[in-house]
Amino acid sequence: MATQKSKAFPQGFTWGTATAAHQVEGNNWNNDWWDWEHTPGSPCVEPSGDTCDHFNRYPDDIAMMKSWGFNTYRFSVEWSRIEPEDGEFSQAAITHYKKMVQCCRDNGITPVVTLHHFTTPRWVAAMGGWGNATTADLFGRFSDMVARGLGDEVGMWCTINEPNMVSTIGYLLGEFPPGKKDRDLRLKANEVFCDAHRKSRDAVKSISSAPLGITLAMQEYTIVGSNEDELAKAAAHRDRAWAGLEDPFLEVAKGDDFFGVQTYTREIMDKDGRTKPTPDMRLTIMGYEFRPSALEACIRRAWEQTDHVPLIVTENGVAATDDRERIEFVHDALDGVLNCIADGIDIRGYTYWTLMDNFEWTRGYAPIFGLCAVDRSTQVRTPKPSAHWLGRVAKANALLGVNDG
Repeated sequence: MATQKSKAFPQGFTWGTATAAHQVEGNNWNNDWWDWEHTPGSPCVEPSGDTCDHFNRYPDDIAMMKSWGFNTYRFSVEWSRIEPEDGEFSQAAITHYKKMVQCCRDNGITPVVTLHHFTTPRWVAAMGGWGNATTADLFGRFSDMVARGLGDEVGMWCTINEPNMVSTIGYLLGEFPPGKKDRDLRLKANEVFCDAHRKSRDAVKSISSAPLGITLAMQEYTIVGSNEDELAKAAAHRDRAWAGLEDPFLEVAKGDDFFGVQTYTREIMDKDGRTKPTPDMRLTIMGYEFRPSALEACIRRAWEQTDHVPLIVTENGVAATDDRERIEFVHDALDGVLNCIADGIDIRGYTYWTLMDNFEWTRGYAPIFGLCAVDRSTQVRTPKPSAHWLGRVAKANALLGVNDG
């Protein structure tokens, strides 16, 4: 590892935050997640409901980001709003998202549009969802319509957000929709997602010149053992995890304009597989390890496995009730980013997850990742100290101390 020579980030390095439509817009009733939230026996602790009403309040939310000092905003468009039934496209929904894009531009913020962030229209789910090869074609058609509708003002495109989480948690573990536990179907979903990325990329790039990539949930993997045999078995478990969770998507990203790294923690593997947290381990309120250095490890793996596709951190953050922990986490994660830059890795931006406390999928509203608190009874936004701290980092384009600014 190179000695860190500077706290400054490269000129043009981007700073932003992110949301997903279903987690913040409210009342996205026509997708598989709304159905899942209301399915008896599903692991969802509560429904999403109005969530943060970002669908209506986005102008104020975007202006708030500008006031902090951010220059990018990554948000997703909701497929089930734009194409509520097979082949029926809503011009009103496309116009809504076009207004969001323009609002970003009016505030000096580059809009980064994600075409799929976990949610799939009910009618696609009824056809077999991501276990059906036809879904890749449907997603390519949808991507074409969105690219034509939103025009040249989009600054960057993310085709699919964390397809490995949808395939693994939805088709293997059964905790996300469609609630399947089928290894073969999980592998099929991986294949369909990769095909969908290619078809989406081709469709968008035929219309838009903006940079495009896919984003992936990555984790640092640490192997442990008391002898060579145990270490070898732990490494084999890690390699199998990589093969199912990361490798197909790192491969399909080769040749893209950028690759989105999304990291929160690490997994520790021993001879029997994944280990459980130990009593002395520092945990987040999500129940996993507080591990900001995981980002550096994942950046290095993504850089090598994609054959040096330029990287953007499209998600990184921590769920914490004590906002000082959020600042500490981001500071230490960014320190790792600087280590990678010092070693010549092409990293072009950092995006914190998330803009505001919102609907955290099966866990409901308990985990709080946001830079801004939201009173769900009044929808009043209250920025946290971490929002202002990270905004000062963005304005300086340099890593400040946790008490600086």
